Amino acid sequence: MKILYTVLLLIAVVAIAFFLLAPGIAERSMNKTIHRNIIMQPVNWYDSIPFIADLHCDALLWNRNLLKRSKDGHVDIPRMQQANAAFQVFTIVSKTPRGINIENNTDKTDQIALLSFAQLKPIQDWFSIKARALHQCEQLHRFAKQSNGIFRVITSQKELKKFILDRNTNHQLTAGMLGIEGAHCLEGNVKNVDTFFNAGVRYIGLTHFFDNDFGGSAHGVIKGGLTEKGKLLIDKMQEKHIIIDLAHASPQLFDEILQYATAPVIVSHTGVKGTCNNTRNLSDTQIDAIGKRNGLIGIGLWETAVCGTDAAATARAMRYVANRIGVDKVALGSDFDGAITASYDITGFPAIVNVLLNEGFSRNETGQMMGGNIRDFLLKNLPQ
Repeated sequence: MKILYTVLLLIAVVAIAFFLLAPGIAERSMNKTIHRNIIMQPVNWYDSIPFIADLHCDALLWNRNLLKRSKDGHVDIPRMQQANAAFQVFTIVSKTPRGINIENNTDKTDQIALLSFAQLKPIQDWFSIKARALHQCEQLHRFAKQSNGIFRVITSQKELKKFILDRNTNHQLTAGMLGIEGAHCLEGNVKNVDTFFNAGVRYIGLTHFFDNDFGGSAHGVIKGGLTEKGKLLIDKMQEKHIIIDLAHASPQLFDEILQYATAPVIVSHTGVKGTCNNTRNLSDTQIDAIGKRNGLIGIGLWETAVCGTDAAATARAMRYVANRIGVDKVALGSDFDGAITASYDITGFPAIVNVLLNEGFSRNETGQMMGGNIRDFLLKNLPQ
């Protein structure tokens, strides 16, 4: 009997240690920052940039209170305030395969199920990708309610206009918007778009790291195009004024969406083959296609995207896109907290401004790429 008690006690200790420590260890190992506490040449007008914004961040995947400053990860509200960042898109990651890579992945494994279990999320999150995605949406709205007005969730042009007006008199105000990374969380049912729209989602990427019912991933097995169900999804998104995100789309899916859809398009987080040639990044033909559609290309802050580990690498990619299709089509798409090693966390944005100036961009052009283009795009394309 004594041995049994000892074994049970040992099991209990191991279980408690797992639930207390494993999620934090996982995040710290996956979301690293190369340049921390950097000392930068000051940009004396940086704090006067009216609207600094970023198109892609996966912070909702992790068990952090975004209202409190953390040493972990890349984004929280206090660090947004420090960085004079007005607006961050928070994206929903609902399923990723084991051994994730940019070349070939199946949908047979589900790392987020294990993470949800370790984080002691509700039981339905362990088994339903729709449930865990909706809970991430609810979490962002909860942060807004608990923020005493410091943080807002934006879902319409009207709300964005009001936020911009209010922030002109209080630069401590911050805002976020919800996006989905991979429509597999719809669980094959296009009608679920209504549910996610009501939860605040305003852009959807059809695929993430594996092929699904709606289309092929650049990192999937078949890497096919737009399916019939994918066309129904595009129709529904256009009806609801939900923006199409082409990040992670296979080349065939990318082309077929642009042929089929009339809705606004973005590539929320990427690099370009012109400065970093790999499967993850956009070709010149794809860049030009986005330019013709007056879309936005968000350039990342991780090595696979930009073939470098500093602001200069990100700025080179931004320069490349600007030279091809115009400064007004370039944005930041950091992929913060997306299981990446980032060059900087969000407080490193002044380093990017410095390098953009060194690239020969004017103050106005730099302000556009640091967030003005995102603001203007959303003011045109969010629901009224």
